[in-house]
Amino acid sequence: MFGKDSANAGARRGAITPVRRSAQRVSQAASVPGTSGAAVHMRTHETYSCGDSDPGASADGDTEEHESAGGDQHPPAAAFGLAQQGITEDDLPDGLVIADQDGRVTCFNAAASKITGLAPNDVLGRPIAEALPLEDMEGRRWWSCADPYGGLRIRAGHPERNLLLPGGREVLVSARYVRTHPQGPVRRLVLALRGTEARRRTERSHAELIATVAHELRSPLTSVKGFTATLLAKWERFTDDQKRLMLETVDADANRVTRLITELLDISRIDAGRLEVRRQKVDIVSAVHRHVEGHIAAGQRRERFEIRVHDHLPDLWADPDKIDQILANLLENAVRHGEGRVTIEVEPVDLRGGGSTEARHGQASPVEARHSEARHSEALPTEGPHTEGPHTEGTAVTVSDEGPGIPEESMSRVFTRFWRGSKRGGTGLGLYIVKGLIEAHGGDVAVGRAPAGGAQFRFTLPVGAPAFMA
Repeated sequence: MFGKDSANAGARRGAITPVRRSAQRVSQAASVPGTSGAAVHMRTHETYSCGDSDPGASADGDTEEHESAGGDQHPPAAAFGLAQQGITEDDLPDGLVIADQDGRVTCFNAAASKITGLAPNDVLGRPIAEALPLEDMEGRRWWSCADPYGGLRIRAGHPERNLLLPGGREVLVSARYVRTHPQGPVRRLVLALRGTEARRRTERSHAELIATVAHELRSPLTSVKGFTATLLAKWERFTDDQKRLMLETVDADANRVTRLITELLDISRIDAGRLEVRRQKVDIVSAVHRHVEGHIAAGQRRERFEIRVHDHLPDLWADPDKIDQILANLLENAVRHGEGRVTIEVEPVDLRGGGSTEARHGQASPVEARHSEARHSEALPTEGPHTEGPHTEGTAVTVSDEGPGIPEESMSRVFTRFWRGSKRGGTGLGLYIVKGLIEAHGGDVAVGRAPAGGAQFRFTLPVGAPAFMA
């Protein structure tokens, strides 16, 4: 019995194919920085399509260990490689460069050619240090510093870093050293290349954010500094009314700074996915009235606002502070950038279809019936989230004005950072935050053209009732 098993095992070891050796190479170099799971397959495919015959590979003890560990219970790794799926190394999104044990380039895919600006025919077969004369940001030759073939043998590779090609072209490079065994010679050098465009866009976004914040902070802080310095130096010379006016201005500017800092914190939490929603029962109609009264107290005419509230509104469970922030941003946007009458409409919606609950049940109010055709002819793509269970109702709030509206070509950018519809001030962050806050509640927001021709923002929020009320 033991003799038979040993003979079978010996037969299996003697039948190792190049496919099985390719699977061994995959297991020995399971990852390339920046390529994740695709790297496993690309080394399997590279054995055949990149022209590397792998002179260091043989049916040695490592191969036998791989064979005996896997047995016949699992298919070879190459069976799931790129070639079997009709994919070549040129289909990989990142640049792939492979050099053999002599340091000559054996694989240079299309993405690497695009990133470096070099033709594959000018690179293949050449020493990699000559084909890609990389330098660091201080002008030092990277190959001399890294020395992949002659350096310490305990190294497995290099993490991603920014390097320069001749002409100043920047490229992100990460390296993996493939060895026959730990601390053995480098059998294959694998480089993953990526362009720097995405990183530059992120850096530009951060620079714009810093510039915007600095500009928005400078104005109120200058006012606060000026008024406080004046009051401290000449307190006795001012009347009580003058002192009150100065202090009210300081208070308003302090509120502006506080609001800006709150926006920055919200952006940080939205981008990081750490925005917390503390739900409690919210009277959204009272919140709308409160914000409208605030604008009237600030000098707006009462006739400029119209509030339409439909019957049968469901209970709304949401974060009251964030609801106030959403309404404040949308109303301020309509007042500052729009013209004419600002209309705020609150109605129930069926989230399974996105339409008005009253209209679905044939109980539309006169206001709903009068504006239904216009609203649906300028339909906003506001299909709510598909809520499972008994809570399929929600609340929709529409804020519209009678101004010039938003151009069609700009509507796709309204909820992005730093978008400004006009030159009337603002940070360009308000609508970006509005979208993040609404989506954190499981809702949706859309922009369109109002029946009167102005801008129309409509957001829907699910009931959001706690689980114990389900």
